[in-house]
Amino acid sequence: MSDSINGSTSNGADDNPGGTTNGTMSHVISLLPLAAEHHVAALQQVYRAAPAYWQMYHLPAAPAGQAACDLEAAQETPGRHLLGIVRRLVAGDPTAGVEMVGVVDLRLHWPAPDVVYIGMMMVAEPYQRQGIGREAWRLVRPWLARSAQMKTARLGVEQFNPGALRFFQQIGFTLTGQTDRVRSGQRWVRLLYMEQSLVEPQTD
Repeated sequence: MSDSINGSTSNGADDNPGGTTNGTMSHVISLLPLAAEHHVAALQQVYRAAPAYWQMYHLPAAPAGQAACDLEAAQETPGRHLLGIVRRLVAGDPTAGVEMVGVVDLRLHWPAPDVVYIGMMMVAEPYQRQGIGREAWRLVRPWLARSAQMKTARLGVEQFNPGALRFFQQIGFTLTGQTDRVRSGQRWVRLLYMEQSLVEPQTD
């Protein structure tokens, strides 16, 4: 994936994996493929701006060097892509520049052919509850279905993160009934797996 995925204005609807609807701001967002050569600092800033995510794993903040580690791992992992969620600084003026406010971490053809695994969807806390995560999924879903030709999107939600479970249900994911225990640092975490079909209905 080499080109950005451009979006439109998203208004107010909650998309935050840990919150409720209360946003009223509007944003024009795009998804930008990230590379270790160019985006380490911007991604690390997104991580720093989402401390609640790391605190769920009993970390005080994002580990130093986490962005560099993730970007390097993505380059070395077949099918893995990190997409920056970027917003225009001025909604009506594309020349005013953009800033990164979130990230989508995904892997194509994993854990099976025609399946995309969503490893993470994160929005910086100042931009949560404003529809940004929902808009990011609205942008990436058709690319996954048509260009990447994925048939199923799959992800795992931590059992202790009911906000994320609600968010993914709201954007069309359903629980599969499958669970797993995975090691995260010194802890074991139970994941609840969810899936969404990406197969588009046939039209006559």
